[in-house]
Amino acid sequence: MTKLLIDCDPGIDDALALALAAGSPYLEVVGVTTVGGNVDLARTTANALALREFLDLGDVPVTPGAAGALLRKTVRAAHVHGSTGLGDAVLPPPTRPACEGHAVDFIVNTLRASPGEITLVATGPLTNIALAVRREPRIVEWARDFVIMGGSYTRGNHNPAAEFNMLADPEAASIVFDAGWTVKMLGLDVTLKALVTTEVLDRMRPLGRLADVLLVPAASAYGMVTAEGGPAIHDACAVAYALDPSLFTCVPAVVRVETAGLYTSGMTVTDFKLHDRPANALVATSLEAGRFWDVVLEAYGRLARRLG
Repeated sequence: MTKLLIDCDPGIDDALALALAAGSPYLEVVGVTTVGGNVDLARTTANALALREFLDLGDVPVTPGAAGALLRKTVRAAHVHGSTGLGDAVLPPPTRPACEGHAVDFIVNTLRASPGEITLVATGPLTNIALAVRREPRIVEWARDFVIMGGSYTRGNHNPAAEFNMLADPEAASIVFDAGWTVKMLGLDVTLKALVTTEVLDRMRPLGRLADVLLVPAASAYGMVTAEGGPAIHDACAVAYALDPSLFTCVPAVVRVETAGLYTSGMTVTDFKLHDRPANALVATSLEAGRFWDVVLEAYGRLARRLG
């Protein structure tokens, strides 16, 4: 059993990533922290709370964190995820509140209490993680692993240079990559292969309330679904890596985050030629898409049966 602490900004694909974690018998979510990203912090937190109850995650703590970037103006993606952040999915409103306190304290205290046991997964801007590293540098030793959805060794999506999570807070991302751990980077180069096609959508449809309320309306909300392609569920790749790293091919690299470029802020400058330098990242370069969907849909099926 792999224990996960998920830092996220729900977000359509964050919601689908949480559903994967909730449905897998091999993963245990020990906490969810939220950050402003795809939509504002109040909305990402409300979505995380609604998802906790809808996905039957029990008493998993949900703790809000940073509302915005360390130094930058706010960047949001409501034009992609919709005003609520969950596309066309409408979940029952949560009945239980978020935990008191701040995500940074929750991250530090949780990793301190269980050194070497918890995998930290980040699927939004890295502001909370950077603040946690600054608060307590030893979290890089305490985390069993650290996996992110973010970046790209080729091109961006929010602009030609940068992927959204990196662009939203480049300074935070730079701190995180330079913190002394090996970042498992699941970037656009592989997440854009995790596509919701008509075949995938048809495999989701029989999954009862889970499909009707969340999977289908979310997965089909931010892109046209066809037999050949469709929207990518980027963030689920990070949870899938924590579940089964063999789904991906990863290559050691030195990754630096551009913070000064006029047109390239947030670019993850990736050098696979180490030249005797220690790698600070394992960068995913390929994904077994068929097997990925088998793993994801099996977990969704388990969750659907549990939810009824």
